[in-house]
Amino acid sequence: MMTATAVSNAPSPGAEPAQKARSKGSGGTLGRYILIRLILIIPTVFILVSMVFILMHMIGDPITAALGGRLTPDQLADRIHAAGYDRPIWIQYFEYLGQVATGNFGTTISDNRPISEILLTYGGATLELAFYALIVAFIVGIPLGMLAAYLRDKWPDAVLRVFAILFYATPVFFAGLLLKLIFSVWLKILPVNGRASVGTELNLQLLDHPTNIYLIDAFRTGNPADVADVLTHALLPGIALGLLTAGIFLRLVRLNVIGTLGQDYVDAARSRGVGELRLVRKHAYKPALVPIITVIGLQIALLLGGAVLTETTFEWKGLGFMLVQYINARDFVAVQGIVVLLAVIVAVTNFIVDVIAALIDPRVRY
Repeated sequence: MMTATAVSNAPSPGAEPAQKARSKGSGGTLGRYILIRLILIIPTVFILVSMVFILMHMIGDPITAALGGRLTPDQLADRIHAAGYDRPIWIQYFEYLGQVATGNFGTTISDNRPISEILLTYGGATLELAFYALIVAFIVGIPLGMLAAYLRDKWPDAVLRVFAILFYATPVFFAGLLLKLIFSVWLKILPVNGRASVGTELNLQLLDHPTNIYLIDAFRTGNPADVADVLTHALLPGIALGLLTAGIFLRLVRLNVIGTLGQDYVDAARSRGVGELRLVRKHAYKPALVPIITVIGLQIALLLGGAVLTETTFEWKGLGFMLVQYINARDFVAVQGIVVLLAVIVAVTNFIVDVIAALIDPRVRY
């Protein structure tokens, strides 16, 4: 009997190599996942750049769009020839791909500035605004989502769900105008627009090698008044754009916390007398954050799209603000460069978020 049992429990001759292969394969899963996601950035960016190029050139050559009617026909023809827009479209396309690959996005037509300079000058402002908006989304969306899950199927839960829909459905420019009306016009406690007051901007311009991210530069001045001024100006734009994403976070956290509260290990803790509020804070909170991380990449695109309207509403001079200015000037070379950069930012951000999500939750690798 003992011999038979020992023989039956003994591993088969091929079991150990197969087990090692499975162990080796599972150990390399994360590396393969990251490599695949990294490789996918290339075709994603290529498709986005190609679509932007095609759409921008469907209107004709950028010189005619921007300067048509302000130059004589001979002058216009000379400018078109000098810029190379009279060549076949496929030659322009491959030349543009080569320029983008080297970081050269061209030169604006309306003010003759390198687009890379515009991206460096105003990109920090858009990045800073997106950061403020994410902070607002986390502060508002996650606690209210947990509260809605704790009070599920009660009237506060219904009210919070209505607010989530309002946050997401309200146009960001309307939210911005409403906030300006209340806090700047009626209460007169917050500035109407801009990134900082004139005095603070002068102090920031005196810095060596400014980052164009005003909060960082304000800390570099060593003057607490500059930091307070920058944060005061950022409050309304950050709230207007952040509430857009806060509504999504609220509903997502609520659904996932409710789902986690139905798990077996939570039922076991509940049977030991653990209170419902403690279950939400200690057991259901962290698992509910994993979906938040996975959707942040998608929300970056939403934030950048909303930044165009937010920056215009608050005269926050970032890439969105400049994009509107160049659209009004019909400078489609500048528009093309800014849109391509925003598309690249979205693609890279999604890659980073996917890697973080894979590190936190191994299930996303499969």
